[in-house]
Parts: sequence; structure tokens; C-alpha cells
Amino acid sequence: MDEIWQPAAELCHAFDLLGIRYVIGGSLASSVHGIARATQDLDFIAAITPAQAKPLADTLNKCFYVDAEEIRSAIASKRSFNVIHLATAFKIDIFPATSHELGLQQLMRGQVTEIRDVGNLPVISPEDTILVKLRWYRDGGETSERQWNDVRNIVLVQGARLDRAYLEEWARQLGVADLLETLLGP
Repeated sequence: MDEIWQPAAELCHAFDLLGIRYVIGGSLASSVHGIARATQDLDFIAAITPAQAKPLADTLNKCFYVDAEEIRSAIASKRSFNVIHLATAFKIDIFPATSHELGLQQLMRGQVTEIRDVGNLPVISPEDTILVKLRWYRDGGETSERQWNDVRNIVLVQGARLDRAYLEEWARQLGVADLLETLLGP
């Protein structure tokens, strides 16, 4: 198990143990649904509540640097928090599902996907990956070639399997309809 998968497996185990629903997003999701690329961190979306902050921190504290109060604060202010794997110094960003408009959709539409040499893990859908990355692209001033290439590669690999009606509806809600139109073409 390489540097990414050991901490990911330990975090997944903690979520499972505590009954916290989660999916993996970010560049791993774009690699699963598009063309694989290297990544420096992992992103999780989790249906974590303030009451679960301390149990999660207690479960993770043997393997991760984690702070229960930071988790509670992140949930309350609708922002992400991170945990750092002590053995590898690998950082995992966790986005509470309530931190943005699409979070609960990502959980509901997540797909269990077989990841080679790792096993079956829940990953956000290709459509939700595109939408989140378009939002990150917009929020970053539309300058990240990495984000744009990720979404282009997902469209290239997924093609007609993409749910275009879903994409169009959520792109309007997220304020990225123009980017989606550029991405998909007429």
C-alpha cells in the first residue's frame, strides 16, 4: 500500500466504525473517472455532525494529527478541515457534506468503485466531480490548467454516459453554466 492508500484506508476504517457516510472526491475521483494523474492529497466528503467530532478525533488520534475542536469549528463554519497521517505526513482534506450546496448530492450519487490494489471505495460520480472542479476552477480565477484538464479528461473518457441534464441543472445553481457549456460544446 503506497503513501496515499495507507492513510486513506485508516480514515475509511474510522468512518465505517463510526457509521459516518463518506465518498472520495478531488483528484482521485477525476483520476477514476478520467485519466489518472499524481496527487499530493486526498479529498473526502463526509456526513459528519458536531457530535461525531470527538469520537472521530479519538478514533484517529493514534495514526493522525487531528483536533476535535477544529472539526466542530469547520462543520459550524461550513468549511473543510484536514487530518495529517503521522507515519507519512500525508494530508487528507475532509469536507463536511453540509459545507456546500453539492455535498449531500455527492453522498447520494457516490459510486462504489474498485480501485486497483486497494479494493472497493465510494467515489463521487463523474458529474459531481466535473461540477466541483468547475467551481474550483472558477473560484481560482479560471487559471488552473490542472482543474480544466481534469474535467476535459472526464468528459473524454465518460462521453455519452454523462448525465447532461443533471450537469446543466447543477451548473446553473453553482454559477458555472458558462464553463460547462465551454467544456461540453454545443
